[in-house]
Amino acid sequence: MTEQFKEKLSMIEHDYEALITRINTPEVSGNGVFTRYKYPILTAAHTPIAWRYDLDEKSNPFLMERIGINATMNSGAIKWNGRYLLVVRVEGADRKSFFAVAESPNGVDHFRFWDRPITMPDDVIPATNIYDMRITAHEDGWIYGIFCAERHDDSIPDDLSAATATAAIARTKDFVNWQRLPDLKSKSQQRNVVLHPEFVDGKYALYTRPQDGFIDAGNGGGIGWALIDDITHAEIKKEKIIDFRYYHTIKEVKNGEGPHPIKTPKGWLHLAHGVRGCAAGLRYVLYMYMTALDDPSRAIATPGGYFMVPEGEERIGDVSNVLFSNGWIADEEGKVYIYYASSDTRMHVAVSTVDKLVDYCLNTPEDRRTTTESVCTLNKLIDKNLAYITNK
Repeated sequence: MTEQFKEKLSMIEHDYEALITRINTPEVSGNGVFTRYKYPILTAAHTPIAWRYDLDEKSNPFLMERIGINATMNSGAIKWNGRYLLVVRVEGADRKSFFAVAESPNGVDHFRFWDRPITMPDDVIPATNIYDMRITAHEDGWIYGIFCAERHDDSIPDDLSAATATAAIARTKDFVNWQRLPDLKSKSQQRNVVLHPEFVDGKYALYTRPQDGFIDAGNGGGIGWALIDDITHAEIKKEKIIDFRYYHTIKEVKNGEGPHPIKTPKGWLHLAHGVRGCAAGLRYVLYMYMTALDDPSRAIATPGGYFMVPEGEERIGDVSNVLFSNGWIADEEGKVYIYYASSDTRMHVAVSTVDKLVDYCLNTPEDRRTTTESVCTLNKLIDKNLAYITNK
């Protein structure tokens, strides 16, 4: 190994370790509901050097990146064996996505990828691309991953951008070895499907997002609910919408479930994304709602407006003005780690608590969908506060 090659490799390794071991710090300002952290927790530069570089000087004398990584985003999450694990969507420079596990000792920094990405078995019909896995530790003892499997729409052979989306299903016990199950059978395309962590009436329960096409929801009404007899041959026979889209709201174009809901004494906490159109294109934000403990398909709280929106550098990336989350972790102490991607480029974390999120859902006014009603709601709070100030 020449001295020049050795020095360049040493610099690359030094910079990589400095990035991986950088301490993340909470932002001071906030809205009282959650706390953002200063640095992204995963970027393309966090992927292992051995994935990107050929380290043999004979075959790579200029020490160039041989395999480019474009983004790390849209990660499923779970606390497993005391570690915070993300099943990350890693996108290569070739536009193909794959899954890889990154783990952290504390949930906010020191995320380090496992040595190898996940080798996911194919379904009977191989997918061109797979991405956005939701992780659910189900009461049946398996850890399930449900993700989007994208294929070319061969019914439109001359359109190279035409695609179909199905919900792919796999399960594991160790995040290394995965058993691929048949894709979900559904009358419509499905891109955002989430497995509920408990049986409901003895069946597996899914949160769905029926849509007419790969991009457009079309007649798809919002977040759906379906009970499945057999997860190893999953088929939607009956589906109902439990969280609707509405005109001139944060979710008028489409909406979809994020990670699986968190169980609390007062109900199930849900995190979802809503999409609206604006002059800059589609704007993705995060919002929350709650459903009943005895019936996870029945909404009991629907706080109006968004929960989180892209801020600062989060607004810039491959697909700008986007926040997306399909992973969060509620730990034993009641903290909730919300893992979200910004602009299809990088991963971030925000931290809250179960108590705060329940309070937010139960006490935030709902969207009554007109300016008049919005002002009426605002005036009620103003009247209450003025009376409080007067009597203080």
